[in-house]
Amino acid sequence: MNEAVETIGRDLGRMFQALAGLLFVSILIPIVWGEYYAIPALLVSGLIPFAIGYALSSRFRKATKPGKLHGMIIAALGWFCVAIFGSLPFVLIAWTVEFAPPILGEPSQTSTLAAFTNPLNALFESMSGFTGTGLTMTDNEEVLPRTLQWWRSFIEWVGGVGVIVLTTAILARPGSGSLTLYESEARSERIHPSIVSTVQTIWWIFILFTFVSILLLWVVGMPIWGAINHGMTGLATGGFSITDNSIATYDSAAIDFALLPIMLLGSIAFPVHYLILRGDLRNLYADLQTRWVFIYMGIGTALLTALVYVGDTYDSLFTAFRYGSFQFISAATCAGFQTAVDATNVALGRWPTQAQLTVSFGMLIGGAAGSTVGGIKLIRALTLLKGIRFRISDVFYPETAVRRLRINGRRLNEQEMRQEFEEAAIITALWLIFLGIGTFVLLLLLPQGEYTLENVLFEVASAQGNVGLSAGITGPESLPTLGKIMFLFNMWIGRLEIIPVLVLLRAGFRRGGLY
Repeated sequence: MNEAVETIGRDLGRMFQALAGLLFVSILIPIVWGEYYAIPALLVSGLIPFAIGYALSSRFRKATKPGKLHGMIIAALGWFCVAIFGSLPFVLIAWTVEFAPPILGEPSQTSTLAAFTNPLNALFESMSGFTGTGLTMTDNEEVLPRTLQWWRSFIEWVGGVGVIVLTTAILARPGSGSLTLYESEARSERIHPSIVSTVQTIWWIFILFTFVSILLLWVVGMPIWGAINHGMTGLATGGFSITDNSIATYDSAAIDFALLPIMLLGSIAFPVHYLILRGDLRNLYADLQTRWVFIYMGIGTALLTALVYVGDTYDSLFTAFRYGSFQFISAATCAGFQTAVDATNVALGRWPTQAQLTVSFGMLIGGAAGSTVGGIKLIRALTLLKGIRFRISDVFYPETAVRRLRINGRRLNEQEMRQEFEEAAIITALWLIFLGIGTFVLLLLLPQGEYTLENVLFEVASAQGNVGLSAGITGPESLPTLGKIMFLFNMWIGRLEIIPVLVLLRAGFRRGGLY
């Protein structure tokens, strides 16, 4: 057996076993809410990845540690497989209700749940959940069984930090193998010298903030079940909701403003959270990314508020600020919660073009690297800007001058600066290329004249940035089958920052003799 296959197979097996654990834990939900018909579906959904994972990890337990290539393939393949296994509860519960076996009771079928009898819709929902995107195949989340409401929130919560990070924290495997896998999931920041201690600290911080978020939402008036689900998905900047019109359902300014700090918490890097929790508050402004999270959100909020107020979308400055601040921060943190819908005010798809493009720009950049957000990340945008300024100003210095670029407290020499600038430029270029491809494909698939270019651009940026805001295109009926497949790809590459997926595809093509 090929050595690389053994290494990849063993670590994928461990990842599948961790997923099985999530499914078995979730059996508590149907027991508590009396949805006993969902228990067999969860059991089967957990047993399949557990059996495959156990077989792989046992068979290849003596495999060597993963290298950089292995790590990227494990990350790309693992996230796709986890999305497939994660779709099983949607499919099996939908079909259980469809057949309505008398021994399990007779839960009523709804068109929302029936949509998941189509495996593609279930896979879309699962991929959207694990990648923290929040675009959905449901047309009314309120009628879903509590079990599936929980499963959607739970996978977004886990996906916000990362499936590999979860697996690393559980297995507590010391050594370079854990570091390789950690970095392959688009993370590089450390809290402690040990990568195992780092991921365990990340999870403790995440759990603490989750309880605080739930408590805050409950205090401002959100029912406890909604507070649990929205606290989890808000902090994970995922955006799945258990209500039909997302956060707009509550139509409460207090809830809207309470969610702003929760989403902002999710957009700040975990190492900074750790330092602040230890009392080092200087990092709120001393850390480059954290400082720019607040500057970027402030400028975006002011601009969007002005655009929707001057454009007569809202008739008062407070209302424009309420919806403008929420939608920009929701977009830029990639949370994807929505308050601008027709049921309570003016839907995002009917905002002025300039306002929609401002929200799209927010989705493109995202928040801090090392947090739960998507997009190309603030640090890359800042690196590009500083690198361009460095290059232009270079003309004004003599050739013998020794110059260094300062980024986030680090002084980079010429070679380091070139490497960082090149990495940021490549990721940004790839991000824009796939955004363009996705927009072009969707324009071909959608009925002519039904959606504008800014609607389509907005929707693709939302999928690839793992945001979840919708201009009304995504839905079980409104999005064509090829559009769903394309969005699966956009969400997948967006979560892993493209490179690992391209590495996997290249390896697959070479093995198949196609490259």
